[in-house]
Amino acid sequence: MIIDSRTMESAEEEEMLGQDSEEDSELSDDELQEAFAKGLLKPGMNVLVDKPKKFVNNLEGLKQCLAGFRKELPWVERLDMTNLPAEDVISKAEGKVPSVANGDVNADDDFQREMFFYRQAQATVLDALPLLNKHGIATKRPDDYFAEMAKSDQHMQKIRKKLISKQLILEKSEKAKKLREQRKFGKKVQIEVIQKRQKEKKAMMTSVKKYQKGMTDKLDFLEGDKKKGKDSAQGPKKAANKKGLNAKRKYKEQRFGFGGKKSGKKWNTKESHNDVSSFRAKVANAKGGKGGKKGGKQNKRPGKSVRKKIKSRS
Repeated sequence: MIIDSRTMESAEEEEMLGQDSEEDSELSDDELQEAFAKGLLKPGMNVLVDKPKKFVNNLEGLKQCLAGFRKELPWVERLDMTNLPAEDVISKAEGKVPSVANGDVNADDDFQREMFFYRQAQATVLDALPLLNKHGIATKRPDDYFAEMAKSDQHMQKIRKKLISKQLILEKSEKAKKLREQRKFGKKVQIEVIQKRQKEKKAMMTSVKKYQKGMTDKLDFLEGDKKKGKDSAQGPKKAANKKGLNAKRKYKEQRFGFGGKKSGKKWNTKESHNDVSSFRAKVANAKGGKGGKKGGKQNKRPGKSVRKKIKSRS
């Protein structure tokens, strides 16, 4: 939309508004307010006029561009190729029907579209290599070819250090994650143990109350820990018997013997009670040479009362 400015009533009004007949200048808010206060702005002076849009049809420029495209240069200067995609050898070998015909590609399917581009590039390479060899253009790098690296060794070392630091950060985060999981598992086990103890305590208290009220006369709840202890003590022995003796146990048995029964070894039996062959009268009556009161050397020191009497006499 273009504003068509009509001529003012007098030249003084044009000078005060700061407008020229040839050029349209934008007025500031202050100037417009001053003009409105003086009555220079009246309704109907500025009218919006629709201006038709001009469509540019530059035929000469289009013909020049077309002539530039139609330059008949040799192929070596252009190196343009127009190829259909190569045949899908893998699907043909597997006996599958190709899902995409030449040119029929679903633009929304990313994989299908990229595979079409890939096969088209393959066909272009197969057609372009013979033409390049025909025109004497080398397509292989010579054996003594030396290309300078685009990035310096210092820059690559910085990149390497950065990659190593990122890897270390990832390893640290993985370790921290594992530690958190272990702590959670440890807390879970601890909570389970506490709950189990509370449950056992509650069961024991209920059984005690039942016994106090006379509802039962069994005292099995008092032997619960002992039974568990016996079972737990027998568990490793059974496991050891199943696994067999270790080298340390075998060596001790070979050196010191199998030991035999320990408990009840000094108990008397009927045979041992009637057997008096090992009886020694001298030992029994303390006539031996060792430490008896009646036999051996006697302590000739007088008693305390006798020593007191001796001291008082003196």
